[in-house]
Amino acid sequence: MKKILVQLDGDRAPSVFDAITAYDAGVDVILQHGGVDPVEVRDLVYGAMFTRGPADLKNTAVFIGGIDVRKGESMLQEATQSFFGPLRVSVMLDANGCNTTATAAVVKIISTTPVEGRRVVVLAGTGPVGQRAAALLAREGADVVLTSRTLDRARTACATLEERFGVTLTPAAAGDLEGTRRALEGAHAVVCTGVEGVSLLPEDLWRGHESLAVLGDVNAVPPLGIDGSKPTWDGEEVDGKKVFGALAIGDLKMKIHKRCIQRLFEQNDLVLDVEAIEELAKELS
Repeated sequence: MKKILVQLDGDRAPSVFDAITAYDAGVDVILQHGGVDPVEVRDLVYGAMFTRGPADLKNTAVFIGGIDVRKGESMLQEATQSFFGPLRVSVMLDANGCNTTATAAVVKIISTTPVEGRRVVVLAGTGPVGQRAAALLAREGADVVLTSRTLDRARTACATLEERFGVTLTPAAAGDLEGTRRALEGAHAVVCTGVEGVSLLPEDLWRGHESLAVLGDVNAVPPLGIDGSKPTWDGEEVDGKKVFGALAIGDLKMKIHKRCIQRLFEQNDLVLDVEAIEELAKELS
């Protein structure tokens, strides 16, 4: 029986990246649907649920993508609420790569150094990747500081994460060098999760920092988030610190993504949101 992945994408054109990754993970057929609104998800999921018997439903799965992460979260909720009894299929959310990228960055950090009870800073953390990385690090017991250019934006993001994940985070403004310096006071690790092409951490600041031990950057487009680093660095030791670049994190992200797709077809009741994806990521580290 063919492994069929139903790709529900909030964007008009479904992601080619996600489709190719799914094929490389061993999917036989991908049914792509673009421009999907949350209210349309139930009927599409019903089409996946009612065409095969319960014993064969593990051969059908749903992948939710698109640029708009909040829309993706609503689509995931609609999908899971469509299931009942044994009539359900496994589903994965990775809108804009938010879950697999965040878990890859976090796993790189925590596999290198303990973070429990230590200050970890997520620079420019109000985006989807930054928010999930911050939440996961807090769940690991870290004292997480989430920064933005303005304190209000950081506070809003922290409040959202506290409600969603039940964690406590500290908001901070890091709109300039002095703000970044203050946020990094006493920090053991830092993850840069800003937009492409924006430098967040000057080289002279991180190289000479007394307490920083591990740094990670998810941006591969110059200028890099960590000035003076290289995207290919995979735990490169520099001045007593280990640095992970975006390509090294991206390599693990791809492994996580493919493994998650494979897991979807091992059972019919799996829901892969960020917490479950992190557990799978730890198996690959």
